Amino acid sequence: LNLPQFVQLMEMFIGEDTSLPTVKRLTAFIKEEYKQTEAEKIELLKKVHRISRLAQRKLLLEALFEKWDDNASGFLDLEEVDAVLSTFKEGMEKEALRKAKEHLCSRYPVLSRVGKLSPKAFQTFLELIASEFTGDEDEAIHNLVEFLTTNVQQSHMKCLQSLDRRKWLHSIQQAAETSGASMEPVYKAVFEALSQDAEAHGDNKKISAYIALLEENQLSPERGQTLLRYVACTADDVPYVLNQVLYRDMKGVSFAAVEEGKPTHVPGVQLHGNIHFWNYDRPEEERKGSLLVLPLHDARWRVFGILGLDTLRDQCEKAIFLTHEISFYQGVSHAFSKAYHHICTLESVLQMTVTALDWLYPRAPSIHAVITYLVEPGEDKTGDYTLRKMITTDNAGQKEIHSSPVLLRKEHLLSDYLFKCIDSSEVIHKSVHGEYHIAAPLRDLSGQALGIFDISIGHQQKLPPHEHKDLQKMLKMAQAACSEMLKMSLEETEPTYVLEAEHVANLRHAGILFHRFMLQDLRDCI
Repeated sequence: LNLPQFVQLMEMFIGEDTSLPTVKRLTAFIKEEYKQTEAEKIELLKKVHRISRLAQRKLLLEALFEKWDDNASGFLDLEEVDAVLSTFKEGMEKEALRKAKEHLCSRYPVLSRVGKLSPKAFQTFLELIASEFTGDEDEAIHNLVEFLTTNVQQSHMKCLQSLDRRKWLHSIQQAAETSGASMEPVYKAVFEALSQDAEAHGDNKKISAYIALLEENQLSPERGQTLLRYVACTADDVPYVLNQVLYRDMKGVSFAAVEEGKPTHVPGVQLHGNIHFWNYDRPEEERKGSLLVLPLHDARWRVFGILGLDTLRDQCEKAIFLTHEISFYQGVSHAFSKAYHHICTLESVLQMTVTALDWLYPRAPSIHAVITYLVEPGEDKTGDYTLRKMITTDNAGQKEIHSSPVLLRKEHLLSDYLFKCIDSSEVIHKSVHGEYHIAAPLRDLSGQALGIFDISIGHQQKLPPHEHKDLQKMLKMAQAACSEMLKMSLEETEPTYVLEAEHVANLRHAGILFHRFMLQDLRDCI
């Protein structure tokens, strides 16, 4: 038990109306009677030491990754890292390196195809190498880090540039985590990152930028199986680009970037002959500049769209994209992909909760209403979090989608039971103004709460036994479906489909997933 869980357990045990002397007697009793054996103390100390050691190692390897990834592209080239590591101890550890690389590629199958190391895969690679060495693993990791650090040089200016870029990339992820599952703040953060970098590290060039997502072409299938729909762009380009559709039979290099999975750079669009210009108001003699199209990859390196940039608004003849800029733009596309899929996952979780509650209400009529909240990081530096009200449903079938501001712990004392639910990741029972609530968490893969069901059961203290049983079943299946969705977003996990209907993409799949676990549970009971 951690501290919040212990406090919650004690509060449930003593109830709300217990007198202070009774609480003091219970506290004295626990202090007197709770004994920890020497073996338990040693085991606990080992556990704390192990957790601390792994946390320090993670920070050390993240810092090393950032030092190597000086343009903030988000990836390292596997062959480049492998070539440097092959000289470790004057090449004496090549066999350990070969075995580690085999294990790495079996854990991340896509690596052998794309050859790009994410921060997580980079850490795994070094840990696998260290595990092949004889002797202490921590010492082996330290030696590898020291060796790799000496093999990369970074000037002071490059270091400052890298710090700027990582700050802008972080703002994209932060926008995703505090947006209430909305894409608009993410689009804004992406375009701000690109324009700030162009101003600070790109000779102050004027750029246009746009994001297009791949869709199945149901409008005109004879023009190609898929199309690109432009979902966001920089402000000046909105009248010309936003909501436009690019088909495969139209001019352009975007589908080449999609097919090849690599950036397509056109230094002079006026000389290319196969560029589609959305802004028809721009005179032909002014259609000059550079174009860069970057594919957007998901965690398993499948292309789902493009990020495009051009310098057509910049009249400077030398407004071209340099190598360090292209690397950073790849970092932006990677950050956008993570943010986009984070929000897609939240949308799926919310859709699944609606499906779960639709299943529950007919079976538990004593439940009056349920509010679903998402947990978001706080904006201050205290490490606290906020709650965002997302959906309210009731037993009459009404659903309300909210766009309300977040709840802060210090400003909503009557909602303290919700924050206690998050603190402990456990179910909380609470009476507020005579109305009873059950706060139940939805947990992420580490066991931390990412959302809450605030279940109102009116003036009755508890649900009838059969309704409570169905509530428990719904929470269990909702948690299973939530965990499955989170696993799908991991780079080393391939999605598994059980029901035929699950092959249908996006939000329909989220609802079906709940019923899949319900059916599997029923099958296990037979």
